[in-house]
Parts: sequence; structure tokens; C-alpha cells
Amino acid sequence: MNRTNLALALVALLAAGSAGAAELQLSGAQEVPPVTTSATGTGSITVGSDGAVSGSVTTKGIDGTMAHIHTGKAGANGPVIVPLSKTADGVWSVPAGAKLTPEQLKDFNEGGLYVNVHSADHKGGEIRAQLKP
Repeated sequence: MNRTNLALALVALLAAGSAGAAELQLSGAQEVPPVTTSATGTGSITVGSDGAVSGSVTTKGIDGTMAHIHTGKAGANGPVIVPLSKTADGVWSVPAGAKLTPEQLKDFNEGGLYVNVHSADHKGGEIRAQLKP
């Protein structure tokens, strides 16, 4: 195999392993309805082509009470599909072994999943970001 074919095979192998990694910027403006807050969050959620989910978000300026991945397109709320675990102050992580169903993976690929962090003052969610494939 020549170098070009080897490089193409490597790219194809890497692409097959991941349906998408979403770099996140969470804000109150993305919540539905929007929330006025100085809280922010950043993170990365990776979704494999088999639906395996991994990653975490880190928050600032919020005393988060819980965090989740939900189904729902931008501008809409939806049900929880992956509860995140608080693993450190201001850090919420996807539990080991989390996996999307085929329908949820389809929703992800169509921009229909989001992550948000809830607080005592904003029980429905204080900061949010859409996951992008």
C-alpha cells in the first residue's frame, strides 16, 4: 500500500470511529426560554458512530444541581436521555458506558440533542448548548 492509500485508509478508520465531537459553549441565552445569567460553561461531548457517548462540561458562575443531555432542537425543550454525573466542583461528566439508541443517534446527527445545567434558581436549566455532529 502506498503512502496516499495508507493515509486515506487511516482517515476513513478515524472517521468511522466517531459520529461527532461537539465543542460546547453553554449560556443562558440558549435556554428555552432564555435565562439572564452570568453563568457559563464549556466542554466537549463525543458521540461515536455506534452511539457511545463520552465527555464533560465545566461550568463557572453557577451552583449546578444537575446536568443532562436531552433530545430537542434549538428553540425546543425535550426529555432527558443521558444524566451527567458531578465529578468535581463545576464539572459534569457523561457516565462510563453511556450509549444513545439508534433513534437518539439519528436525532444527534440532525442537530436534535442539547446539554444543559440546572440550578436551584433555574430548575428547568440555567445554561445550555446544542450538540452539533
